[in-house]
Amino acid sequence: MTDSDPDILVAGEALIDFLPDSPGPLADVANFSRRAGGAPANVAVALARLDDPPWFWTRVGEDPFGDYLAETLAEFGVPDRFVERDPTAKTALAFVSHDADADREFTFYRDGTADTRVEPGGVPDEMLESVSWVYVGGVMLAADPGRTATLDLAQRATERDCTVVFDPNARPELWESEAAFGERVREMLAFADVVKATPEELRAAGFEGESPEALAEGVIETGPHTVLLTLGGSGAFARATDDAPWGAGAASHGGFEVESVADTTGAGDAFTAGALSALAARTRGDSIETSLSKVLGFANAVAAVTTTAPGAMTALPTREEVRKFRE
Repeated sequence: MTDSDPDILVAGEALIDFLPDSPGPLADVANFSRRAGGAPANVAVALARLDDPPWFWTRVGEDPFGDYLAETLAEFGVPDRFVERDPTAKTALAFVSHDADADREFTFYRDGTADTRVEPGGVPDEMLESVSWVYVGGVMLAADPGRTATLDLAQRATERDCTVVFDPNARPELWESEAAFGERVREMLAFADVVKATPEELRAAGFEGESPEALAEGVIETGPHTVLLTLGGSGAFARATDDAPWGAGAASHGGFEVESVADTTGAGDAFTAGALSALAARTRGDSIETSLSKVLGFANAVAAVTTTAPGAMTALPTREEVRKFRE
């Protein structure tokens, strides 16, 4: 390992999103556009765009879709050391449909796909000893052996003093019930230090509370020291305890006005990457984001810029583009 190696490890699914060319039920959509997707893949690319390229542990098939994902990740500067190829399983697919209000629904083709087949120990202990941050996403908890491998990774990362960041990323289509989703989320929260979520995701996981403050307190009671909540058009909220390296406190940021929204796909993942990059830089001592409020401001700016162009990965901004937007 060298000083230039990544300080962040992202773990989770990389898949193909098929985006519809028109709103309406999936059965009525005739044409789709192919896009590289998966929340962890979006986070990994967003970090690379912010000059903080992470290791990315994922698994795709040795098929044309897997080729496309591997090539796309490489083009964006994500190191390929832990991008595994599976010769016996297909790459996961997700077909997206939009209703009249532009809300998304997903139809997943993910039964036994490559991303579900990562095995415990895929990231060795010595690698975890060389990084300070590990991000994991909730989709990986929906099926084994990926679930067991992800929990194993988080546990070993915690034992090596990594800061574990968890995004529940609720996808009801992958779960038999909200109770099952909530059970797995709480299992992961035993290892998580930082949680990024929406209020809706936390309620789906069984947390109660109308306000962001109440929801954050509920999560903190399960173990994490920091909760970051994205609130759509209302911005974001953060709560941290004394155990957080950045100190205790609560903060809000109202977000940014965007003149013309082209596409909100990937905005939440962009926020996560922005917050993770800012917090990681802060703990390294080279960040001007000196408070939770400023961390939220930077993360909101990354997300806002992402909405000004179509696509998820293709819309993710560079650090310079974020700086210009904030000016």
